[in-house]
Amino acid sequence: MGAMATVIAVSGRHTASRAARDGLVIRVRAQARGSRPATGSATGIARAAPRAVNAAAAVRRAMVVARAAGVDQSAADSTSSSMTDFSGKFGLVVGVANKRSIAWAIAQATARRGARLALTYQGRFEEHVQELSQGLEPAPLVLPCDVTSDAEIDAVFAKVQQEFGGLDFLVHGAAFAPPDELRSPFVNTSRDGFRMTMDISAYSLIALARGAVPMMEARGGGSIITLSYLGSERVFPGYNVMGVAKAALESTVRYLAADIGLKNIRVNAVSAGPIKTLAAAGIKGFSNILHIYPERAPLRRNVETSEVAEAAAFLLSDAAKGITGEVLLVDAGFHATGM
Repeated sequence: MGAMATVIAVSGRHTASRAARDGLVIRVRAQARGSRPATGSATGIARAAPRAVNAAAAVRRAMVVARAAGVDQSAADSTSSSMTDFSGKFGLVVGVANKRSIAWAIAQATARRGARLALTYQGRFEEHVQELSQGLEPAPLVLPCDVTSDAEIDAVFAKVQQEFGGLDFLVHGAAFAPPDELRSPFVNTSRDGFRMTMDISAYSLIALARGAVPMMEARGGGSIITLSYLGSERVFPGYNVMGVAKAALESTVRYLAADIGLKNIRVNAVSAGPIKTLAAAGIKGFSNILHIYPERAPLRRNVETSEVAEAAAFLLSDAAKGITGEVLLVDAGFHATGM
């Protein structure tokens, strides 16, 4: 007795319609052919049976593969979507100054995915942050925070605990160097300028992480990211003491990642290409840096703030739950070039 079946097995990376369109359909044919055995012929039956059994088994295997491919694709789509979903998650974003801030773009990217946020401002930026916060849904907490003050940091976490009951992620975007330290030759860096730059730009990550850890641990874990720049590894004119601070910041990321990883808390950094932020405006020769990237970066362009924010949102999400202690460069590939 002959048995025939045709099954379309689709790659797990494609839906059936897309596979057909892309020519990735694999047709599996299991056939059992041969003369119909004579009735009562033991020899004929013996010869035909294995072929029929083997064909049927091949068909069943092919059908399982096809079904699995469809189920897996659906599950993968669902899983991918849920892993980058921030619904029900609470985040603290430190370092928003105005609409050009990378921290603000990250706040938008996570809020758009459903996160409830607390935004902090430093002194003179209150009006800007209050105005920006009105464009977020759900409405965020807006709190003052001078990252050089442990008392203000404690007050922020107390308020976040009161309102949210825990914390899932922290964005550290605080950085500052006295203007004179960026204009003068690096060898003339003052002791006070060095201390202030390090305190605000590097140590503050430690202080904020210390406040976030118990709140994240209570939620089963969390993610912390900070913002860096390639000036941590290479010399850029005018970056001066800020480059040293960013090097310290990236080292801090690694040490924190090792220290709090057992609590299921990840710590990473995003190193962005040059972007016209308030901080960048204080760097002498920044416009020259901005023009060099499109000439030398593999993508032949500068990066957009939104691209950096999307990379940050990925690191903050469950999709990156196996990544910690990493510095992710989002600079159109400039870091990979020698000239």
